[in-house]
Amino acid sequence: MSKYVTRQRKALLGYLGAHADESLSAQELSDALTAAGEQMSLSAVYRNLTELENEGRLRRAGRAGSREVYYQYTGAAGCRGCLHLSCRECGRTFHLDPVCARRLVSEVQEAQGFAVDRSETVLYGVCERCRK
Repeated sequence: MSKYVTRQRKALLGYLGAHADESLSAQELSDALTAAGEQMSLSAVYRNLTELENEGRLRRAGRAGSREVYYQYTGAAGCRGCLHLSCRECGRTFHLDPVCARRLVSEVQEAQGFAVDRSETVLYGVCERCRK
């Protein structure tokens, strides 16, 4: 059964899709949607985020030194099957180079006999921009 898609859900999905390389808090999403003229309460943002996470379209994560939860949209076509790198400092997330990802996955499988699920894999560290 398909889920009814509200105007608010469309706005949230549009924003998340346009910022798929970022991990955003519910408050950041609410503020951004409000600034864009979309009337969406924080509770509506949380409700939609919970539904999207249950559907497997969002990844939930934390950041070092913060108790806040951050969300990243993984439903974008360009994200499917990609390994992601996530910066613990700025929260930016980006795709690991496909050649490097294939080598890494292949090495893990050969050395450990373990098949990596690319859709669920994020490597955490500090990006080049934050290390400077």
